[in-house]
Amino acid sequence: MPTDRRRARLEIRFHQSNREYEIIDWIHEAREIAAGIVINPAAFTPHLGRHPRCAHTFEPPIIEVHISNVHRREAFRHHSYISSVASGVIAGFGTQGYPLAIQRLARLIDAEPS
Repeated sequence: MPTDRRRARLEIRFHQSNREYEIIDWIHEAREIAAGIVINPAAFTPHLGRHPRCAHTFEPPIIEVHISNVHRREAFRHHSYISSVASGVIAGFGTQGYPLAIQRLARLIDAEPS
């Protein structure tokens, strides 16, 4: 099984935005071209906006990443609308969560039947 991005030969596209409509557009685009998504919903985590519903339409694996441990923060941050569709959630590992998420996503993609 691949253990890192180089061995998995993944093409990674990175997007960042504070605008929900851009995140929605990227998720819609990913439905056509991506084998999986790693997402940090950040400030959108506890809010039922449009992108959590959009994520429900994405069938490949989704890994949710939070730099901080959201469960050590304010109570309203403890619930995530993305978690209900995510294959896994990583929280509290700082930016190390991103390579962990990519590693897990690569294994999930490899495990999917072709």
